[in-house]
Amino acid sequence: MKLSNRVNSLTESQTLAMAKKSRELQAQGIDIISLSIGEPDFNTPDFIKEAAKKAIDENYTHYTPVPGFLELREAIAIKLKRDNNLDFKAANIVVSTGAKQSLANVFLSLIDEGDEVIVPTPYWVSYSDQIKLAGGTVKYIHTSVDNDFKFTAQEFQESISSKTKMIIFSSPCNPTGSLYSKEELGAIANVLANYPNIYCVSDEIYELINFAGRHESIAQFEKIKDQVVVVNGVSKGFAMTGWRIGYIAAALPIAQACEKMQGQFTSGTCSVAQRASIAAMLAEPSVTYTMREAFKKRRDLVLNLLAEIKGLKCNIPQGAFYVFPDITSFFGKSYNGTVVKNSYDMSMYLLNEAHVAVVAGEAFGDNNCIRLSYATSDDKLIEAIKRLKSALEKLN
Repeated sequence: MKLSNRVNSLTESQTLAMAKKSRELQAQGIDIISLSIGEPDFNTPDFIKEAAKKAIDENYTHYTPVPGFLELREAIAIKLKRDNNLDFKAANIVVSTGAKQSLANVFLSLIDEGDEVIVPTPYWVSYSDQIKLAGGTVKYIHTSVDNDFKFTAQEFQESISSKTKMIIFSSPCNPTGSLYSKEELGAIANVLANYPNIYCVSDEIYELINFAGRHESIAQFEKIKDQVVVVNGVSKGFAMTGWRIGYIAAALPIAQACEKMQGQFTSGTCSVAQRASIAAMLAEPSVTYTMREAFKKRRDLVLNLLAEIKGLKCNIPQGAFYVFPDITSFFGKSYNGTVVKNSYDMSMYLLNEAHVAVVAGEAFGDNNCIRLSYATSDDKLIEAIKRLKSALEKLN
């Protein structure tokens, strides 16, 4: 069967692939602890579920406007002003079936064949393939654990060419948990201001899982506001992964373009999930702090346990719920016929030897690391890292 070159060139999401392998082994009766998937282990707050039940009772069961219910877009505008001091109107906001679709809409609306998009590594797994699907070319800025996996304004400046159309990054970052300060974002904004035809996509989906203080958005700098597309949603901060609600806030022509694009793919997203998300957006951020504090305690637990494993090198994540340890000290080592040459080899070795699922760093553009999610219970984290320690100590 002849499939399209487009789909043949597309790589499978390795986070989803590892989750699939874990389920297959679990079906065989093997006790797998999965640290691979980026999903909060909390349930959606009750007040949001009640809003969904009310929506069903009130018969919000019909097609919705392509960019989302006006009430939800107005609620998002209120949230952006209240929490981030960003001035957007409902017309600047497009609600989609998850932040992943929001990103796809932006890429398809702004990128032409041959346009360059600057992507600092490590990056979220889908950025690169979505950019390529839109016809763009990815130009990477490589970072490392030694600089907290963050790129600088100078590196951004040096990466710009006549073909540069966009830069995209996340803060807090998936997979590293790194967080950009207002000063760091201001320096990046100063570079961007010199290039009015370059757009910045700011992925802020982990905004509410921030251990360092107030979340900072690059959209706050007025001189570049029309160049910035803010991407966010309810999945991570409100434990609403299955509800599939994401959104963008952008200059009106970009929002209109994304609405036009979405109109040819999915139209408006789920009516009940949108009504529930109104309650989430209008709630004070403090309703999520219990989850945030739980993640912070788990981060500290995981970092303390990983520090006992000789050869791993970690930064201190300031947000999200991942650690991204450097594993290069194990390259070239082997056990029982298995040689670890890269992050994929390491992820498969740990799955088969330790029965712990992690994600290879190559999926995020950094083959020197692996990603561990600590969005699970303390008991599972303690047991998982105990297994990792035992398996890694066997390598020689």
